[in-house]
Amino acid sequence: MKVMVTGAGGLVGSHLCQRLSLDFEVVALTHSDLDITDRAAVFECFTTIKPSLVINCAVIQVDDCERDPQRAHAVNVEGPRNLAEAAADSMIEFVHFSTNYVFSGRELGRMPYTMKDAPDPINTYGRTKVAGEAAVRKACAASYIIRTARVYGRGKNSFLSSVVEHLARKQRVRAICDIWANTTFVKDLLDRVVDILIHRHYGTYHVVNPGACSYYDFAAEAGRLLGLRKRELGKLIQVVREEQMERVAERPRYTPMRCLLAEELGLAPMRHWHQALAAYVRS
Repeated sequence: MKVMVTGAGGLVGSHLCQRLSLDFEVVALTHSDLDITDRAAVFECFTTIKPSLVINCAVIQVDDCERDPQRAHAVNVEGPRNLAEAAADSMIEFVHFSTNYVFSGRELGRMPYTMKDAPDPINTYGRTKVAGEAAVRKACAASYIIRTARVYGRGKNSFLSSVVEHLARKQRVRAICDIWANTTFVKDLLDRVVDILIHRHYGTYHVVNPGACSYYDFAAEAGRLLGLRKRELGKLIQVVREEQMERVAERPRYTPMRCLLAEELGLAPMRHWHQALAAYVRS
């Protein structure tokens, strides 16, 4: 089985390639290898590689989407559409990653979002990801859409991925306290994707470690796992509010998710974010 992974240079893409290469032939494509917004290039790539499965991990950052909506539409909508159409033409399955940012997150304390909740994005990133999902569903019936949130793991220079190392070195960090969502350990994300592929039930999945937390909650738990005392954590973690960050795009404030489809299929619950973070700290 030959698996083609686009966006293979990112956190999810790179870890996915490592995981799948244990059992399959993997063709890892970065943007320099394939511009997914170029429809002709996409179809030519499919003809040359002849994949059995295609997984799209290509991504453009949230604030970059707000700065350049045209580019955001190209990467988040046209690119997935091109890949999905080529997959349908080749009669193979297609996996596409999406996000919790398809929801507004305006209702603090609400029940987790499920597939029964209609998307209502509040920024360009979320709007283009919703449009990208729709394009994939229309183009390829044999598709899996994986919505996830705050993915962390080795190999990414992000707050969640690096906070453990910073605290272990007694370096100060800034942590936002008033935005809550799930976090997702990349290993757990990929384990669940493999489970989904085995079951071959097409649809939209919410793949996250259960339990909503803020960036501050995550940092504080990481410090606790490292054996740091509260007084020491108080000195190392600078608590900030989202408005102080002065970021370009508005962020959803409360977007925990729950996967009804996984429950219907009888898939085992994913471990709580506390357990996932503990595994990451141990690793």
